[in-house]
Amino acid sequence: MINTLRSYFNTSQAIIPAKINITVFHRITPRMLWVLGILTVIFTYVNMSQISPNDFWWHMAVGREILATGQIPTVDIYSYTMAGQPYLSYQMFWLMDVWLYWWYSIGGAELILFIQSLVITSTYLVIMLMCWRSSRKWGVTAFCLLFSIVLGVYAWSVRPQAISFLLGAIFLYTIQRYRSTSNPLLLAVLPVGMLVWVNSHGSFPVGLMLLSIWFGDEFWQAFLARWRGVHTSQKKVMISALVLFLSAAICLLNPRGFGIATYLISMGSNPTVQNTVPEWLPPSITSPIGPLFFTSILFTAVVLVISPRKVTFYQLAGFVAFTALGLWTTRGVVWFGLVMAPILASNLAAISDSLPARNKQNKLHPRRSLLNIGLLSLLLALALVSLPWFRSSIPVRGDYRSLVTRDTPTESIKFLMENQPEGRVFNDMAFGSYMIWAAQPDYQVFADPRIELFPEEIWNDYQVISRTAPGWEDKLDQYEVRTLVLNPEAQAALTEKAVQSRGWQLVYQDQTTQIFQRAD
Repeated sequence: MINTLRSYFNTSQAIIPAKINITVFHRITPRMLWVLGILTVIFTYVNMSQISPNDFWWHMAVGREILATGQIPTVDIYSYTMAGQPYLSYQMFWLMDVWLYWWYSIGGAELILFIQSLVITSTYLVIMLMCWRSSRKWGVTAFCLLFSIVLGVYAWSVRPQAISFLLGAIFLYTIQRYRSTSNPLLLAVLPVGMLVWVNSHGSFPVGLMLLSIWFGDEFWQAFLARWRGVHTSQKKVMISALVLFLSAAICLLNPRGFGIATYLISMGSNPTVQNTVPEWLPPSITSPIGPLFFTSILFTAVVLVISPRKVTFYQLAGFVAFTALGLWTTRGVVWFGLVMAPILASNLAAISDSLPARNKQNKLHPRRSLLNIGLLSLLLALALVSLPWFRSSIPVRGDYRSLVTRDTPTESIKFLMENQPEGRVFNDMAFGSYMIWAAQPDYQVFADPRIELFPEEIWNDYQVISRTAPGWEDKLDQYEVRTLVLNPEAQAALTEKAVQSRGWQLVYQDQTTQIFQRAD
């Protein structure tokens, strides 16, 4: 990045000196400010977001357990419906679970949000650098950066998958840089990155996809050269194949070894996960991200077709592979944006260069340096004000000041722990994650967002009880439930029945939760 900026500013009028000169700011164009503004908005947005409860808190509890015991759990210890049953995800996410809990233990939710903002912003900073290297046009870079952001913003919640976006961006950048510089030191990034990835999140096959596409491109180019009778070295093919092989082999350096394939197969074939979890479902025209994704596919295809630059195997294979991934699962849409942004930048720049040149004089205002300094100062101030530690001082009302979302049952679980009602708890599924964090070991949950852990019969029982279908009271008796921790919005039928029933007594209520106890 420093070399890129230095080459940009090294002109006859302005050379970057050892001591910063105000004339440097004179060379910052409005389109460069667009890019800086976009990155600042990303940083600000993530810092000013809130932690949603569904996945975050149970991952924190696992990290706490690993550091406390020195071992990765292999069976469920948080629910009474699946207690003692094997759960593969503990070993899949262990590194990020420890990472999240470690930062939380140092600085609480504020530091977690700040770290998340650095991870997400760094991801798109890397994508921005790739777009700039591919186009050498700041306007094209800004557009392609926005393209990637629009397709990824839905996935920026605080949970282990965030690190996979940064690792994926680093893989893309490393491949791009190596192909232009042939610096062998860059290649060490890929297997090391894969070692982190395979111990942090189940999306690590995406890294292997990127390396496979790189190898496929080198092999195709060598094949074409040989078919045309052109003598060419096979070095690039061999190097890309070696990196792919080493990275695939390193995937075995995880707590389950070859058994990690079991996790991927189980997640891909689990009907509960594949058919009910929105982010695992294929995008549709009615889903929030669906229309944007379908439009982006069409737009990218048109750009590749009309581009005067010949589409390479790498670009075409990337488009096909990540379009297929996005069509298979909504989780893949973010990857389409990350992979295609620099490819779009290259081809949009070629299209721009093919258009008739416009005689446009770039008149620089004599006070442009001061204007740029002012705008950069505003961006810096925005980034600083957005930091989570300053949120309580922002003059706004409502739940915005809170670092966690409104559906996190912090006060109700505090009440539960202080009053200690006897017996098992039936809880709203979404509340289960925070209960795992805040109510262990006193109370185990009925169900929680670890969707793949619970078999279909448990989810059927959960629905029977929550919807008060025939036999719901018998189900509660069967599970020996004596306390209900309910979400009055998601479980309206059950809360209404509990209020009307003489068998249940309302003992706590707030905007998020209602708690009932057996009256007998």
